[in-house]
Amino acid sequence: MKLPPGYTVVFSGQFEFWEKTLSRLYAAGSIALIVIVLLLYAGTQSWFRVAVVMLAVPFSLIGAFWFLWILGYNLSLAVVIGIIALAGLDAETGIVMLLTSTPATSDSRRMAASSRGRTYSTRFMTVRVKRIRPKMMTVAAAFIGLVPLLWAQGTGADVMRRLAAPMIGGLLISFIMELIVYPVIFRLAVARHFPKG
Repeated sequence: MKLPPGYTVVFSGQFEFWEKTLSRLYAAGSIALIVIVLLLYAGTQSWFRVAVVMLAVPFSLIGAFWFLWILGYNLSLAVVIGIIALAGLDAETGIVMLLTSTPATSDSRRMAASSRGRTYSTRFMTVRVKRIRPKMMTVAAAFIGLVPLLWAQGTGADVMRRLAAPMIGGLLISFIMELIVYPVIFRLAVARHFPKG
C-alpha cells in the first residue's frame, strides 16, 4: 500500500495485543505443562501413569475447539488461558481415574480366587463400574462451577464466557474418553499379571 507523505499504518486492537502477549503465552503454557508433568510424576512415581493421565490433553483440545466452533468464538487471549487451565483440569480428572483404576487391579486379583469361572475382563469391569462415581463427581463439580459462566452478564462477561468455553468442551470430551479408553489401557498393561480364568 502506497501512502502519501506524512501518513502511517498501525495495526491495533486484537492483532497488537496478540503480538505483545504471544511469547508470554508460549512460555506460560510450556511452564504449566512441565509443572503438571513433574507433579504427576512426584505423585505417581511412574512415567507410564503420567503418560496415561496426559493422554487426555489431545482429546480435550479436540472437545475445546469443537465447542468454540459451536459457540462461534475466535481464538483470543481468554480462550488460550482457558486452554492452559484445561490442561490442569485434565490432570485433576485423570489422576482421579488413575487412583480409582489402580485399586481396581488389586481388587481384581482378590476376586480371581473366588471367581475362577469368570474371565479377566468380566472381573476387571465389575470392579471398574464401581469406580465411575468418584470420576463423575469430580467432573460434575467442575461443570457446576463453569457452566453458569456461559450465561454471565455485565462487565467482563464476554471474557469469562471465552475463558470457560474451552474448559467445558474439553472436559466433556476428556471425561468420555477417560471412561472408555483408560480401562482399556490399564487392561492391556496389567492383563499379563492376572490369571486367565
